[in-house]
Parts: sequence; structure tokens; C-alpha cells
Amino acid sequence: MKKLKIAGFLLIIMLLALAGCGSAQDDDADADSGNDNGGDKDSAEEVRVTLGTGGTSGTYYPLGVAMTEQIFSDVDGVSQSRAVSTGASVTNAQELSEGKYDAVLIQNDIAYYAVNGGTLDDFNDETVDNMAGMTSLYPEDIQVVTTADSDIKSLDDLNGKNVAVGDQGSGAEANANQILEAAGITYDDITPQYMGFGDASQGLQNGTIDAAFITAGAPTSAIQELGANQDVNVLSLSDEVIDNLISKYSYYTERTISGDTYADYGQEEDINTVAVMAIMVVDSELPEDTVYNMTKALFENRDELEAAHDRGTDITLDGARNGMSIDLHPGAEKYYDEEGISAD
Repeated sequence: MKKLKIAGFLLIIMLLALAGCGSAQDDDADADSGNDNGGDKDSAEEVRVTLGTGGTSGTYYPLGVAMTEQIFSDVDGVSQSRAVSTGASVTNAQELSEGKYDAVLIQNDIAYYAVNGGTLDDFNDETVDNMAGMTSLYPEDIQVVTTADSDIKSLDDLNGKNVAVGDQGSGAEANANQILEAAGITYDDITPQYMGFGDASQGLQNGTIDAAFITAGAPTSAIQELGANQDVNVLSLSDEVIDNLISKYSYYTERTISGDTYADYGQEEDINTVAVMAIMVVDSELPEDTVYNMTKALFENRDELEAAHDRGTDITLDGARNGMSIDLHPGAEKYYDEEGISAD
């Protein structure tokens, strides 16, 4: 009987020792994997990607939907992806900082100010410290639109008018402010109306506003929607205004939009203007492999972007780093290095 009791006692001791070893090994494995069960974005688990875009009548939204539904949804490391309509660039930067989005579409000028601070009041006191570049997309044209029967033929004619300048705090509104300044016009000289592109199009149709600033790749659906009801006139900027802008703000480039772009909507002449670059940025805490896979998938499925919007044809691997105003995420940089894509 004594022998049986001793054997049983030894067996219990051995089982407890093995359990302790197993627990230590599990703890070591968790430490090696970086998994502290806190749900941070550095864990090996798949992430859900929410992409902040812009208004539904702009260019960001249809491209963002194509990215999330047709491309990123099949990427290794992404369990789910969706695009949401937002107030666009400035809002996107602020809400990326707050963790509401994992990636956003944004103007390169707004991204620069978000990371570095500076001219825009929105980022003077607090910059965004979790933003990293993924890819440059296409030029975003600054379009000042009115109706063909309007007496507004140039920026000078905006004095005393009701002018839609974009959603308050948006990238479009920042552009409107800078362009008016370059023309010697302030908000005191006009009646600024803060509204998105779709609302601006409706306002022009019903006569509650006289002109609208729209920053988006041409052709822009808001202008096409207006043109479906009455002829449009997209103003050209003078050489002086363009020179003033480019000399003061390095991210602007001179741009000519062919008159054919809106020929079906009454536009008769080419449009001389400026553009910024639309870029895609991500939360810098997203895993390197995930962003690498997202970047790779984006350029291997460009046909989905081309089908979503005309500006999809402007998104090329060769131009992926052109106009990128902030540091790249290591995952995106790894992909470009493998493909031999250098900065311009």
C-alpha cells in the first residue's frame, strides 16, 4: 500500500512540473510573437481596414470603394475592408490620428501639414504622429465652376458673390483660401458657403450659390451632375495667380484640363489651373507585411481602379512615389524598392 501511495505522489509531482514547463513555453512563445492580447496592430492577427475617403460626389469615394471591395478584401493580413464617406482630407487626417481609420485618401499638401504643422490652423498646435505614406495616386485639379450663363468669367468676378469653398476645414477649403489670396481676394470680399461638392452642385442648379471651388480629379461627377441640367463654365486661373501660388506653395503644379473633358456639358475652352496630388496614407502602426501586401495588390489590380473612375488610369507604379510629401510606411517602401521605383 505504501508503494502505491509513493508512486501516486511522484506522479502528481511530475504532472505539475510538466504543466509548469508548458506554461513557461507558452509565455515565451507569446513574448516572441509580440502577442500581449492587447489587440494592437503589431500583432500577427489579421487587421480590419477602414478607409476614409471623401464625399460621394467626389473622386475619393468611388476609388476607395473599389480598393476596399475589389482589392484589399483578398489581401493576406486583412480580414475585412470597407470604405466610408467623409469630409475628406483634413477630417481624414484628424480621424486617422484618433484611430477611427486605418488608411485614408488625402491631398499631399494636407498630409504634409498634418505631419509637420505649419500653415493650416488645423495642425498648428497638434500634428498627426501616426501617418505614413502608401502611394501617390493622381493629380487633383482645382476647379472653379459656375454656370455658362453666369456673369462670372474670372476670379475677380467672385467679389460680392455667394461662393462654395468646400466643407469647412477640408483640403478643398484650404485650396480655395490660398487661391483667393493669390488673386488678392479674401473671405470678406465674398460670402463663403461651406459645403461639399454634391451640395455645391445642387446650389448652382437652384441658384443659391454663384460659384464653387472643387478640388478633385477631372472629370468630377459633381460638375457632370450640374452639366446634365445646365451648361457649365470652369474658370481658368490667370498666369499671375498660378505663378503666385507655385512660388509660395511648392506642392502646387501647373495643370491644363482639356476642354473636351466637359465638352458635353457646355465647356468650350481648355482650363488653365493648378493641381495638388491625391495620395493614400496608412496608420504607421499597421504591420509591415500587411501594407506590403496591400501596396502590391493595388498595382496588380489597377483595372479595378480604372473601372471605378477615369482617374484610375492615372494611378501607375512608375508614379507611386511622385509627390509623396511624407515618409513612406516600411511595407510600401519595401515593395517599391523590390520593383526599382525611386522617388522623383
